[in-house]
Amino acid sequence: MRRSTRARRSSGNARSKRLLAVVGTLVVFGGVVAVTQISSAQDRRTNKPRPAAGQCVEPSPGATAPSGNGSTSRTWQNGRWVRNHWGDGQQSVPECEDGKDGTVGTGSAVACPDVASKLPQVPERARGEVDRNLAQLTTQIAEADRRLAAEGSKGEAFIRSAILQPLAGKRRAVLDRITTAIDRVGPRPQGLSQLAECQVQPTGSNGGNTGGGNTGGGNNNGGNNNGGNNGGGNNNGGGNTGGNAPGAGLGVLANDCDESQLQPHDGFQNGNRCVSTEFGEVGAAANNPSLLITQFPQQVGRNQAFTLRVSTRNLVRDRFLAAGQGGYYVESSLLNDQGLVRGHFHTACRMLDSLTTPPEPQEVPAFFVATEDGRGGAQPDEVTIQIPGLPESGTAQCSVWAGDGSHRLPMMERANQTPAFDSVRIAVN
Repeated sequence: MRRSTRARRSSGNARSKRLLAVVGTLVVFGGVVAVTQISSAQDRRTNKPRPAAGQCVEPSPGATAPSGNGSTSRTWQNGRWVRNHWGDGQQSVPECEDGKDGTVGTGSAVACPDVASKLPQVPERARGEVDRNLAQLTTQIAEADRRLAAEGSKGEAFIRSAILQPLAGKRRAVLDRITTAIDRVGPRPQGLSQLAECQVQPTGSNGGNTGGGNTGGGNNNGGNNNGGNNGGGNNNGGGNTGGNAPGAGLGVLANDCDESQLQPHDGFQNGNRCVSTEFGEVGAAANNPSLLITQFPQQVGRNQAFTLRVSTRNLVRDRFLAAGQGGYYVESSLLNDQGLVRGHFHTACRMLDSLTTPPEPQEVPAFFVATEDGRGGAQPDEVTIQIPGLPESGTAQCSVWAGDGSHRLPMMERANQTPAFDSVRIAVN
C-alpha cells in the first residue's frame, strides 16, 4: 500500500512538472505572439502616431474643410452659433503653426438670420437651385468673417459701410433668386428679403464650451447626479442581475485593459489599442438621445450644394473634444443636471459602390463634420447642415449620429432602444 501510494505521488509529481513545463512554454509563446501582434499593428497602422508636443502634422485624408475654410466654421442659426468641426477638429499645418482653432474672426463674427429654417417646403423641382443659393449665403458669410478678422480693427463705421452693407446687398440678390426659384413651381415664399441684414456678434469663448463643457463640466455633474440612482445599484445591481457586482454570474471575459495584449489607446485615431476610459453615466430611458434627418433632397447633381436638416432630442450639444487633437475615447460620458447626454452630433456622406454588399469600413467619406452649438435639450430642435457637393455619381449614403464629448455613440438604458442615428440615400447624377 505504501509503495502504491508513493508510486501515485511520483506519477502525480511527474504530471505536474510536465504540465508546468507546457504552461511555461505557452506563456513564453503567448508573450511572443503578443509582441508580434503589437508589432504587426504598428506596421499596418495607417493613422499618424501621436505628435510630439508643439509639433504640427498634416491632417488625415478627408479632414480638411472645402473651399479652403478653416478646421472650424460657424453659421448663425435660430439665434445661436452653430459650429461645424471638419475632420473632428484636425487642423491644417498653417492653422496649427498660427496657434488658432480655425475659427475666423475670433472674438466677434458676422451673424446673419438663418434662411433655410424660414423656407416653406421646397418643391423638388426647385431644390437644386435653392440649395446652391443657400450654399452661396454661407460662402458670403465666410468671406465677410475673413474680412472682419483682417480689418475689424478699423472701427464700427468701417465695419458697417465696408462689410455689413455690401454683404446685405449680396444676400438680397441671393434671397431674390431663392424666392423666384420656388415661385416658379410652388407657393411664393414671403418675407425672405427681411433676412438680408446681418450684424457683428461676440463669439464668447469658443461657443458652447464656456459654461458648457469646460466650465462646470464633468466636475459638477459627475457621479453625484446620476451615479448610483440611475445607472448604479438600483437598476443594474443585485435586484436585477442576482449579484452584487455588475455582470455577476455572466462569465465576463474582461472589463478593463489589465490583461489586454494591445497597447493603451492614446486619444488619437489609432486602432489595435485598448481603451481604459470608463464608460461613464447612462441616463434614464426617457432621457436617452435620439435624432432624425427631417429634410433632404432625393436627388442632386455632381458637385451640387445641398442641405440636410437634422433634429435632435435629449442631446445637449455643448461638448466636443477634437479627435484630431487627442480627444478620442479619452473622456467618460457625462450627463447634465437634467440627466441629458452632453456631446455633439456627426454628419457624413459616402458613396456606395454596391446596394447589396456593405461598404468598405475604412474608406474616407466624401463629407464629414462634427456639430456643436451649445444648444439642444429635452425638446426637439433643428440644425441645418450645408453640404458643398459630392464629387461622384451614384448613390450617396448620408448619415447622422450622436456622439458624447469623446465621440462615442451615447449609451442607452435598455438593450432594445434604438441608438441616436439616422441615414438617407441620395441619388447623385
